[in-house]
Order: sequence, then C-alpha cells, then structure tokens
Amino acid sequence: MTEAIIVAVISGLCTLAGSWAGIRQFNKLVDFRLSRLEEKVDKHNCLVERMALVEASAKSAHHRLDEFADKL
Repeated sequence: MTEAIIVAVISGLCTLAGSWAGIRQFNKLVDFRLSRLEEKVDKHNCLVERMALVEASAKSAHHRLDEFADKL
C-alpha cells in the first residue's frame, strides 16, 4: 500500500514539474513574439508619422503651385 502512495506522489511531482517547465517555455515564446510585434508596431507608427509630414509638405507644395499658376 505504501509503495502505491510513494509511486503516486513521485508521479504527481513529475507531472507538476513537467507542466511547470512547459508553461515556462510557452511564456518565453509568447514574450519573444510580443517583443517582435512591438518592434513592428513601432516601425509602423514611425511610418505613419512620416507620411503625415509628407502629406503636409505636399499640401503646401500644391498651394504654392496654385499661387504660382494664378500669377501667370
């Protein structure tokens, strides 16, 4: 009877250790993927900011061209 209890305790501890190791490895993977996603989002945000500046510059250039065309 005591042998069965010892085997059950040992197998329970091994299962617990295996589950803990798997969860820990999965969390590392999720952290890595989140950091890569954050890098991509940062690049996208920089692109959006740059495009807003380009649009403002293009709008200014169009106004100057319109004024130049009116003077001709």
